[in-house]
Parts: sequence; structure tokens; C-alpha cells
Amino acid sequence: MIDFKNVVKTYPNGTVALKGISVHIDDGEFVFIVGHSGAGKTTLTKLLLCEEKPTSGNLIVGDYDLSRIPNYKIPHYRRGLGVVFQDFRLLPNKTVYENVAFAMRVVGTAPGKIRRRVPAILNTVNLADKNNSFPDEISGGEQQRVALARALANNPNVIIADEPTGNIDPQMSLEIMNLLMKINKLGKTVIVVTHERELVNYYKQRVIMIKDGVIVEDKLGGTYE
Repeated sequence: MIDFKNVVKTYPNGTVALKGISVHIDDGEFVFIVGHSGAGKTTLTKLLLCEEKPTSGNLIVGDYDLSRIPNYKIPHYRRGLGVVFQDFRLLPNKTVYENVAFAMRVVGTAPGKIRRRVPAILNTVNLADKNNSFPDEISGGEQQRVALARALANNPNVIIADEPTGNIDPQMSLEIMNLLMKINKLGKTVIVVTHERELVNYYKQRVIMIKDGVIVEDKLGGTYE
């Protein structure tokens, strides 16, 4: 469960990025967050990742109140999130297998569990045959699937995909979106931040549109004009 309650975010330079937004996302939902550049999408994402805190209002994610979360609890909170970025952010000197395993290793997962889980995740994203490849040996779409596998590594409740199709071609974009839909059907909450109208309109999921820091539309099966 994600609950924004009258959330305002003002940056030190005086920019008001979010102007009192209120929105509720249930567990297991699939949601598109859309809007033009500068609308407030990035700030909303940063709040969910705890990279920023609200200036006022409340932001509840599961058992955490991110408006008041102490810094020492943030790493534990983030373990419940899987994040996919536009620029992949893979470790270039590690193989596909090692990139996914690394995400589990840093949170102290037992080696035996890593050996069992990583192949299963790579199979889920159709990369079972790329175990030993390095990022520069695979396509952009395959790199994004590795990033998605890494986001799934620690079995998060929420997947946040920030412009996940921004650096890949249209065919690969559909493949990534179909994987995100598949993950959503496994019971995960999936939030996709995007500006790509065609994808939003094709999948007909819930659409939350932000404009100038305000939610101007929130519609199930909505379209992005």
C-alpha cells in the first residue's frame, strides 16, 4: 500500500515540485505515472526511493512513514523495492549472473540461496542463456532485462521502473512492458514512470497524470494524450 496524503515538496532553491498531491495505490496494482518534463514525476520517484523527504504531508509505504523515517531505517525500507532505471546501471566488469547475484550479496543473502534464485530469475526474464555474458556483449534490451532481474533479486513488494524503455527500440520496449505485466500478475505492485504515450495507451492500466506538481487525472484504463 502506498499513500500520498497532501504531499508537498519544495526544494532549497524555492522550486515547488509537488503541490499537495494525494493518491492511494493498493498492493498488487499496476500504475503508469505520466506527465511532461518538469511535471513532478522525478520528484515523486525520489520520494518513493527515500532520496528526498516531503516538505509537508505524509507518505506511507507499507509499514513505513517516509515523512518521518529515520536515516538508519532507509536501507531496510529499500530492500522492499526493486528499481529499474533508464540507463540500466549495470556493473560493466561483472557478468549477467554476477550483476543479479551482487544485489543479493550486498543484503547478506546466503550463497546457497543465491545459487538457486539467480538462475530462476534469469529464466523469468528470458536470459537463462546469457549467464556468463558481460553487459557490453548483449543488446540494450537484454541489458534492461538484466536490470529488471536485478530489481527482482530480493523479492521486493514494489517495482519502480523509471523510464524503463527510454533507451531501447520499440520491439524491446514491448518485451520489457510484457515482463512488467507478468511480474505484476505475480502479485507485485508495479509503478512505471514514463512519457511514452503509445505504451501507456496500449496497455490500458491505471494512469496517474501529473502537471505542474498537481495530479490532474487518475483513471483506470486511462489514456495519455
